[in-house]
Amino acid sequence: MVSKQHVTKETITIIGAGIGGLVTALTLRQQGYAVHIYEGATEIKPVGAGIIMANNAMQVFKSLGLDQQVEKAGNRISAMKITDSDLNVLSGVDLKDFEKQYKVCNTAIHRGVLQQLLVKALGNEHISLSKRLLRIEKEDDYHLYFEDGSINTARWLIGADGIHSVVRKQLFPTSSLRDAKQTCWRGVSEMDLPAAYHHELNEAWGKGKRFGFVKIGPNKVYWYALVNENAKEKDLTKSFRDFHSDIQSIVSQCGDSAIFTSNIADLKPIDCWQQEQVCLVGDAAHATTPNLGQGACQAIEDAYVLGKLLAKEQDIQTAFQQYEAIRMPKALQVVSSSRIVGRLAHVDNRLGVWLRNNLMKNIPASANRKQLESIFKLQMD
Repeated sequence: MVSKQHVTKETITIIGAGIGGLVTALTLRQQGYAVHIYEGATEIKPVGAGIIMANNAMQVFKSLGLDQQVEKAGNRISAMKITDSDLNVLSGVDLKDFEKQYKVCNTAIHRGVLQQLLVKALGNEHISLSKRLLRIEKEDDYHLYFEDGSINTARWLIGADGIHSVVRKQLFPTSSLRDAKQTCWRGVSEMDLPAAYHHELNEAWGKGKRFGFVKIGPNKVYWYALVNENAKEKDLTKSFRDFHSDIQSIVSQCGDSAIFTSNIADLKPIDCWQQEQVCLVGDAAHATTPNLGQGACQAIEDAYVLGKLLAKEQDIQTAFQQYEAIRMPKALQVVSSSRIVGRLAHVDNRLGVWLRNNLMKNIPASANRKQLESIFKLQMD
């Protein structure tokens, strides 16, 4: 369980009960702050697809005393592989050394299961549901106007309300989203994945499309499929009929009603995440494309750094300023790297695919490891 200091400090209000908002609330409570989350959904239920909590996120869960619960609810991932469309390995990395170094495992888990685990750790009494934020007015404090007609006041405000953040749009300079021009399908298939895949993430790259899959629990496989926006074939099954039969089998085991479809975008980097008594965390500050699997993980790292700063800094506004200075370079590097990987993965001409695949085969294992070391190392540790 998350430990709490005996003396309760000021109350900090959080908008959004996604993974980033919940972990932020947990880290702030650990430092003795009172927290309250306003969430637009009517209930928090185990919906959605899967997610991978990488080593950096799992280290944060360990600091909260939640790592074993997360690992138990998900599935250990000890290797990551990039393959061609027939699952021939182009590039791979063994994660066992990182497991030994940090004493946690990369964990694939159902997003809804993780969210409910975090809600239980925080306590429902700290969350108000059906509170969709409409607008904010700033006087001495922030007056929050909700869709249900209610108005609440917040002295300190954290926007954890995602890529379409109302907090960001209303209180910060103009921001804009960047369309990656890719369509994404996500789902969870009920099936017994071959044993060889049980503890690894595989992502198969084809011509202008890719398919990733990972086991998240007994007879549950989380998968995602992306195609270029200009692809001639828009049907999921037909788009991947030239991929390995194991991939076709995964798609066939997922009912249409359990498939989520979206367009991929990120947030064009903004130069300010905080001002006065408010700051942004997670996708509200630095939404990224999913190509490095670091979206939620970077939100969790935001929470960790903010908690560390508030543990030693009595002035909350100063802590917000320090948080921005510390976190912005790494988070924006993830955004940039993810965009590059997305373009590389979606090359859509035969020569480009041949060159890309040969490039991937010749990347030294040490280079892959160095990149993961920079991602997995928590700031302020």
